[in-house]
Amino acid sequence: MGLARTHTTRRRRGPTAPKAASRSGPPPAGETDVGTRLRKLRNGQGLSLRRLAEMSGLSFNTLSLIENRKNSPSVSTLQQLAAALRVPVAAFFDADEARNAIVLQRKNRRAQGAFRHGTLEDLCVGSTIRRGQVLLVTLEPGADSGQDTIAHAGHDVIYCLEGRLTYIVDNRTYKLEPGDSLVFEGQMPHRWKNETDREARSLLLMCPSEAEPRPMEFPSG
Repeated sequence: MGLARTHTTRRRRGPTAPKAASRSGPPPAGETDVGTRLRKLRNGQGLSLRRLAEMSGLSFNTLSLIENRKNSPSVSTLQQLAAALRVPVAAFFDADEARNAIVLQRKNRRAQGAFRHGTLEDLCVGSTIRRGQVLLVTLEPGADSGQDTIAHAGHDVIYCLEGRLTYIVDNRTYKLEPGDSLVFEGQMPHRWKNETDREARSLLLMCPSEAEPRPMEFPSG
């Protein structure tokens, strides 16, 4: 996942999976309306839909469908929009609310931002953290990050919690199982997928390029 081109209907993906279904009305309880958030972010910067299409490299029709909740964006599409708007991906899921020094989020009570065949949950929503992002990523069987590779500044840290994940980074393949972790420079073209018939969950830490000094060094042995 990342920032430069190259994290709501949930269902299994097969070889002939159809396009995301059209949706109307309010989103399900606990689910963030990505289309409405996109429109608010775009309007907040005084951008027309056509101008954002030019900036992001996406089509006018694609953006219109997303804003009107008639199409669910892929992760790579969200990354392109985030890069164009100069906001973190979590901005599409983070509701406007007060920031607190301590934030407790109960299991199954976090707001979810849905993309094609999976969800993103911002574990830092409502906190005073301004640098970096910590996301809980859930992938349905056969899901992936999209057809386009992703690249961005900084580093990605992935920790596999459940199931199995496949990451392709700079044309090299890495298989992750529960307890495995992977760290790489975000500028390397990358994508990821769940090639199994089980749901996969992982923690994704996106570190900014101007990282703060490490507060603690652990002994190597």
